[in-house]
Amino acid sequence: MNICVFLSAADLDERYTRPAKEFAELLGKGGHTLVWGGSDVGLMKVVADGVQESGGRLLGVSVDFLAAKARQAADEMVIAKDLAERKRLLLEKADAVVIMVGGTGTLDEATEILELKKHGHTDKPVVLLNTAGFYDGLKEQFRRMEDEGFLPRPLTELVFFAEEPVGALAYLEESQGIE
Repeated sequence: MNICVFLSAADLDERYTRPAKEFAELLGKGGHTLVWGGSDVGLMKVVADGVQESGGRLLGVSVDFLAAKARQAADEMVIAKDLAERKRLLLEKADAVVIMVGGTGTLDEATEILELKKHGHTDKPVVLLNTAGFYDGLKEQFRRMEDEGFLPRPLTELVFFAEEPVGALAYLEESQGIE
């Protein structure tokens, strides 16, 4: 399975890097391909290292202005002309999406895939990995949107909230019929 991971390129504390590395190792050992923003820095590097060291493949989609930070040792690297094309290519190449901790770019990517799902433009499974409670506030906001009628589909049809890496991958594999 090609699993797109939206996440930060920042250098982060171990409470975020440890679960990210754990997920990456599960992904690699499962024989899956990481589809990610292609950067070889911060949390993006931690995940790419974990996948590659565990036998998985790396498919990066970087963007022109970040190409200098792209991982040289990726199995495949595509350079998009802008962020919009990058998002489109990331989603196009993925069978499923995992949202890890990140900033505004990660949030932008997360809301775009959920908007596409909301309108029925994709049925790819989406997991929000709520490492160290990072997305507790967002989860609460999504529930409020659902409760107050802002979502035309149940929240459970849009996104699965996982607290641990093993639960995130198990959900994706089950949704794709992988045992």
